[in-house]
Amino acid sequence: MTEKQMTPGKPRRRARDALLEAASRRFYADGLAGTGIDAITAEAGVAKKSLYNNFASKADLVTAYLNARHEEWMGLYRMRLDRAFSARERVLAVFDAYADHADLAYEKGFRGCGLLNAAAELPAGDPGRTVVRRHKEEVEALLSEHVSELLPRFPGQAASTARHLAFLLEGAMARSGLEGNDRCIKEARRIAAALIGTP
Repeated sequence: MTEKQMTPGKPRRRARDALLEAASRRFYADGLAGTGIDAITAEAGVAKKSLYNNFASKADLVTAYLNARHEEWMGLYRMRLDRAFSARERVLAVFDAYADHADLAYEKGFRGCGLLNAAAELPAGDPGRTVVRRHKEEVEALLSEHVSELLPRFPGQAASTARHLAFLLEGAMARSGLEGNDRCIKEARRIAAALIGTP
């Protein structure tokens, strides 16, 4: 493929990325319903036509945003996991990644889990809600995997403990969103550390 043939794809990719980044900021700060297409295209610096060249609809853009938010969290989790050298530390890395997400520089402050905020605005059966559910299931599966390392001879107890930790984390995220900081997440981490015992 020649350079000339490759060039048209690059502006399109840049436009898509700009739109997704703008949508991510606006959706998190103002909510899905509170964010119009015009606000997104204006912030992205592209024509409205560019949005529909890259996304089939606003709903398609919302789903892309939710997938991007999941990947953003996974990136934070992987960074924490790289510094975790025991099963206990790996369990706590999940909590640390949520605290890291809460500490990102949000335009209007931390408003809680962006995935759950979006799910609350979406109707039952919406593809976006499926993305959110998959994220939460994946987080619980990660907790289950790490707790199973701690309790290899007690799989039933490991699964139950992982479920408790997942619910603890969700409750902490909800409270942290209301308070606008990571204090409850850090408190939940301390509770989790006590539940899984000392190293």
